Amino acid sequence: MPSTTAPLPDTTTQQLEALGAQIRVQRKSLGVSATVTAQAAGLSRVTLHRVEKGEPAVTMGAYLRVMAALGLALTAQPTGHAVAAPTERQGWIPARIPLADYPQLKQLAWQVHGVDTLTPTEALGIYERNARHMDDAALEPAERALIDGLRVALRVALPMPLASSKAGDV
Repeated sequence: MPSTTAPLPDTTTQQLEALGAQIRVQRKSLGVSATVTAQAAGLSRVTLHRVEKGEPAVTMGAYLRVMAALGLALTAQPTGHAVAAPTERQGWIPARIPLADYPQLKQLAWQVHGVDTLTPTEALGIYERNARHMDDAALEPAERALIDGLRVALRVALPMPLASSKAGDV
């Protein structure tokens, strides 16, 4: 016989619903579709919808992945309430990455035609495949932060460190 879980207190249910609403408001304010957000978080659209409704059966990991994709962090209030708050941009990655904002990425993605933005997975793939062609000295701080954020969020290490890797170095 399957075990049953105890019903959640009303305050907990209200907190989850408020957190889901904050996540939805953040997504809407960024102008990001549910499909793109779900893809950036590595979830299905159905799970994203359940997160935005504040359903308690959704894992905390799913909530945190959506929040990370939208640039939110879970912070503990002295009252014990959890609230989504905007974080600093360190480790943050956008749901869609505009090529025009990242010169090295744009240069490395020369073969991509008719596209102005990439998903985080696509961008990391381009950085990974073309790391040897990247001009490390020309990387702007925002682009370096994007690469670091992609590596952390997608838990993939670039095959080559972005430290000085000039031709002739052994």
